[in-house]
Amino acid sequence: MQDTSLNMTQSHLQPQMAAFNKTVLKELQITKTDIDKFLKYWQEFQKKNMSSQVDECQGYCQGEIYNWLRAYNSIHGYVSLMICIFGTIANILNIMVLTRKEMAKTPINNILKWLAVADMFVMLEYIPYTSYQYIYMGPGEKDLSYTWAVCLLIHMHFTQILHTISIGLTVTLAIWRYVAIRHPNGGCANFLLAHSREAILLPFILSPILCLPTYFVFKVRETYDVDSVNAEAMYHVYFDQDSVLYRFNFWIHSVIIKLLPCGILIVISAVLMHVLCEASRRRLKLRDYSNPAKYAIQLNLNESKSKKPPRCDRRNDRTTLLLVAVLVLFLVTEFPQGLLGLLSSVMEKCFFAHCYPPFGELMDLLALINAAVGFVLYGLMSKQFRTTFRSLFMKRHFGSTEMTRLTRVTTTCV
Repeated sequence: MQDTSLNMTQSHLQPQMAAFNKTVLKELQITKTDIDKFLKYWQEFQKKNMSSQVDECQGYCQGEIYNWLRAYNSIHGYVSLMICIFGTIANILNIMVLTRKEMAKTPINNILKWLAVADMFVMLEYIPYTSYQYIYMGPGEKDLSYTWAVCLLIHMHFTQILHTISIGLTVTLAIWRYVAIRHPNGGCANFLLAHSREAILLPFILSPILCLPTYFVFKVRETYDVDSVNAEAMYHVYFDQDSVLYRFNFWIHSVIIKLLPCGILIVISAVLMHVLCEASRRRLKLRDYSNPAKYAIQLNLNESKSKKPPRCDRRNDRTTLLLVAVLVLFLVTEFPQGLLGLLSSVMEKCFFAHCYPPFGELMDLLALINAAVGFVLYGLMSKQFRTTFRSLFMKRHFGSTEMTRLTRVTTTCV
């Protein structure tokens, strides 16, 4: 806005200069150099006047934590690039494992598969962005070309849509597991089983619609440098902080896309943890009933071991624990983003201008970690995933007996 006002001033003064009568200029002894100096002093005066208005945000969001954030931002390009390369390979492996016939039988695995697809495309798109923005360009260097401004706009919309799809799939995953545990034989469970494809497709349809206000808030803007005579056009992504659409978009992004799913996942995660605690108490009771002298067992090592719970129950518990880990990691990633967006909507523009940007790279890092660690979580917590992975990549050292047994357990328990 500062550059626009200076351009308007110069454009208004230049016609007046051209209209001066040469005789008047000679009588007043005013030369073109004097007029150029006047314009220069006038522009400096306007800059000082504008800076005095910006001083109202002085002292906003300062402290040691912001120094740490700025120190991390200098290495964000290299850290994010390594995470994206690892996450892309990991999600490709996830897709390969989860599309196997024995894994694709369960709806939860299908949701995890499409979640891996969305995360993979987020990381594939982020690799060229971080390579150019943080590694190729030096510190403080900016690319103000029209091509890069358009690329930034595409990057912004593309990542937001795919990230919103990931949020929708995570919420679908949580609701699905909740229904499977609390109402396994009810009408809702049967309805979800009959419409599993539609449930997975729904986030892909709703996400571009929820992100619709963003398409109109951000745009590419052309400006000029008034300090140079032959100034070239500069392009950057622009948004009007005073517009109603801008505030509305922040409310949509922070409340509906971020905080509302976080609230749903907090409730469902608490319910799933309660179910796990109940299952643990039931196993303890079974041990007590099958071993009346439970305290004597601790002293007598030769005593027969207690009966194990059914394999299907143990597998359901492991599946639930895996999904709880996925949901908790999602909450750690998304809740701070939603909270920062909400504060930017409620508080004055100084918060968004001075407090929000230092957290930008950190929020990107959390989102990338969340999208990359799925392979590690599945490998650590799911025996079925490990077995299928070994059968896929280590066929020579893997027998068919284990795979047959695991397939039988999968179809009967999940």
